[in-house]
Amino acid sequence: MAIVGFVSLVICAVTLVHFYLWHRLVRSTTRPGRTRRVLTWVLVGLAVLTPVTLVASRSEWGHFLAWPGFFWIAVMFYLFVFLVVLEIPRGVALMVLRGTERWAGRAVPPGGAAFPESNGVARTERRAALMAAQPVSVVQPDVADRSASETESEIGGVIVVPGAGDARRGGGASGGPDDPAGTRGMSRRLFIARTAAVAAGAGALGTVGFGVRTALGDPVIESVGVVLPRLDPRLSGLRFAVVSDIHLGPLTGTEHARRIVRMINSLEADVVAIVGDLVDGTVAELGPLAGPLKGLESRYGAYFVTGNHEYYTANGPQEWIEELRGLGIRPLGNERVEIAHGGAVLDLAGVNDLGGIVSGDGPDFERALGGDRDRSRSTVLLAHQPVQAVQAAAYGVDLQLSGHTHGGQMVPFNLVIPMQQPVVSGLGEVDGTQVYVTRGAGFWGPPVRVGAPPEITLLEVRHGQP
Repeated sequence: MAIVGFVSLVICAVTLVHFYLWHRLVRSTTRPGRTRRVLTWVLVGLAVLTPVTLVASRSEWGHFLAWPGFFWIAVMFYLFVFLVVLEIPRGVALMVLRGTERWAGRAVPPGGAAFPESNGVARTERRAALMAAQPVSVVQPDVADRSASETESEIGGVIVVPGAGDARRGGGASGGPDDPAGTRGMSRRLFIARTAAVAAGAGALGTVGFGVRTALGDPVIESVGVVLPRLDPRLSGLRFAVVSDIHLGPLTGTEHARRIVRMINSLEADVVAIVGDLVDGTVAELGPLAGPLKGLESRYGAYFVTGNHEYYTANGPQEWIEELRGLGIRPLGNERVEIAHGGAVLDLAGVNDLGGIVSGDGPDFERALGGDRDRSRSTVLLAHQPVQAVQAAAYGVDLQLSGHTHGGQMVPFNLVIPMQQPVVSGLGEVDGTQVYVTRGAGFWGPPVRVGAPPEITLLEVRHGQP
């Protein structure tokens, strides 16, 4: 039922967003006719493509949809954002336009009081005054040819299109399927709508282009020092290479993992921590893409905990747990190990992701952090979601390493994440437990990152007082 509800919510949101895009990009910028019909059907097709991509791209047969589908999702999102932002200047421009029209209406009386039409001379003078007050294109009324995107008013039994100019002076349209007469110029209201559409389109495409380049480029190396008051001084300087949300999938290729391995190895870390969301598919589909992970190098080994996406795969996380063992990476499934360094010992624990609760494979903090654990030792916990620190704090965990948020991946999603997670990215604190959240080295869905570049973290723990 939860999945059905989620799918229904997605379809509803996609429908509403595409209707808004149609209203602003098609209806408001075109006159009735062939162009409007074609653009409408194009947008309908893209609206259908969006949910189909989200579902089918997870299957091998639907991988061909990944690039066009996810690219459109990103463009759709930023078109929506830019158009919403432009509603304010657009509204101001329309208010100015209405004010101008009202002023023009007062300057040139629409009735005959100022220009009595008792004879042909008066009517001629009235017409001359109207034309002098404002250049217009005057055409005979044709109700079937009016558009909601135009500003029209009737004066003396003719339709006046403000600001259209005289077609003979070059101000009118040149003719075409939507304007067969070639006599109607672009109204001011239509000009405002088209200007907003062009600005939103340029902004969306530019933002997505920048985001694609960022997402597919090298991750940023973030060097972070964390002071742990209970840390044995002999453990000061212990270094963790932290990476999460690699999201091996149909858009990444083998080079994605090779690059991450190469960058981690260059850090010469003591411990490598992979904190979930490694894959978006089965071992059969993505096993070769994970192969380069066998080359990870560190003094005390590489460790892995599940993320929510491991539970979304068709065969569940267990096959990937076994696959990683074969690649020399140790999974920490609700368990802990001892890291001996400089004559002292640090507890390194890992818990499963909250996504495993439905299948009975969720986090077990008691098993990982309870029992005969020596509470005098400092403990570092690997947990995919930052919110898991709420439970970790009750067990006296000094530091939790997490991912999951992608740092928002695409601004302004970073403003929404705090509704679910206590830390969006970087170092924070939850009930006395320090939490470091990495932005992740990959991407999910659109291959786009805006305001949240991919990250690999070199984290060094130190003894001292914060």
